[in-house]
Amino acid sequence: MMLADFGTSYSKFLDLGSPGATPFVVETKELKPSMRVTWATGHNGRRFGEHFVNELTALGRGGAAVIEEEHFVLLDCGSRDIKFIEFRNNRLEDMGWNAECGASMGFTIELLEKYYGLDYTTLAVPATTFSVTCGVLGMSHIFDAVVAGVPVAEAVAMFVKGIAINAYRFAKSPRKLYLSGGLCDNPLFVHSLPCQVIPLGRFLLLEGLKVAMNDKQRKSG
Repeated sequence: MMLADFGTSYSKFLDLGSPGATPFVVETKELKPSMRVTWATGHNGRRFGEHFVNELTALGRGGAAVIEEEHFVLLDCGSRDIKFIEFRNNRLEDMGWNAECGASMGFTIELLEKYYGLDYTTLAVPATTFSVTCGVLGMSHIFDAVVAGVPVAEAVAMFVKGIAINAYRFAKSPRKLYLSGGLCDNPLFVHSLPCQVIPLGRFLLLEGLKVAMNDKQRKSG
């Protein structure tokens, strides 16, 4: 039985039929149209999955299964959008999904790294930042700064910090933040968040799918 989180740029898979199997990542552009999985979430989940679970639902169930706290805020930063959930007393308190002001944040960050040949593991968090509310439109700040004499690496770091702060504010500026998604692997982004951050990796929605699958099996059994 295959579970999958079909993201815009990357898709994550877990084969429950293989003992000891670990999640793996495939670039979404490499997927074949004939691809089919048993349980799916994500942007293309309805297209490829027999059973579909909404991304916020998968995020909430995955967070509740992994995070051992009664109160927490969990932010998911993907290639295309950002989402957050807040739990209080082990119950869902609030949630949000931003595909407009958070448009293409993760995609833009990766694009800039490849285009300029940067390594986000080596870039320091800058003292100043840009006000960035959209990944695509926010790139103009980088170009303006470079024209003004700011080194490219510093300008991109300011952009990434601006994206991180915008995402943090979208999640209602918590003191402690659990983070999921591909940007967990970007230390510049993680360290730019102005709070305590606990990265959970990019496979959390697969955990939510497992919970949804088990719930359905219990009800039908």
